[in-house]
Amino acid sequence: MSVHLEASKGTIAEAVLLPGDPMRAQWIADTFLNDVSCYNKVRGMLGFTGYYKNKRVSVQSTGMGVPSALIYAHELINFYDVKTLIRVGTAGSYQPDVNIRDIVVAMAASSTSGINNSRFINADYAPTANFELFMKAATYAQDHKIPIKAGNILTTDEFYEDDETSFQQWADFGVLCVEMEAAGLYTIATKYKVKALAILTISDSLVTKQKTSAQERESTFPTMVEIALNSLL
Repeated sequence: MSVHLEASKGTIAEAVLLPGDPMRAQWIADTFLNDVSCYNKVRGMLGFTGYYKNKRVSVQSTGMGVPSALIYAHELINFYDVKTLIRVGTAGSYQPDVNIRDIVVAMAASSTSGINNSRFINADYAPTANFELFMKAATYAQDHKIPIKAGNILTTDEFYEDDETSFQQWADFGVLCVEMEAAGLYTIATKYKVKALAILTISDSLVTKQKTSAQERESTFPTMVEIALNSLL
């Protein structure tokens, strides 16, 4: 048991999917896993362990933003010996050719978060995905004719920005989309020498202003989960 997870040792698998939304964690467990048990309800951050194609897998919700996600990533790694973490979340498109429901696999995560400023003073650290996981995800998508986009994304601490056009500078430098956790996840995974990847579904576009509903974001978007789970096999 850790501060934020009531699970006993051994109840969490070595491979964990990390949705931000607890209801998406519930949906993933109900939709994709067999022999499921719930190991955590503390603060409403639901966690489940079950089996996908005979592979033991856990799903742990993390809440929104780097600070919240890092609490759970830190405890999963250091208290429960988790070796592989895959974020399955939503993102906002920065590019005209990255459309609603497109899948983005984050090779690297630029950030406006202050998460690494105290570690790397007067320097920039580049949080990147684990290459093995990235290749497994890309290969599975290619073999199953699932189109994906791959590249640099942005992790931000602010969902609502004062300047609604500020995304354009990031877009001009090829950043595909924006979300709120990946840079922190990639950093902590590298620090503790475990594997991490972020697979994202585009839920809205800052270019076209299209949006999906809260219900769609909570309980659909199965393709990214399919890719994530099969990357663990």
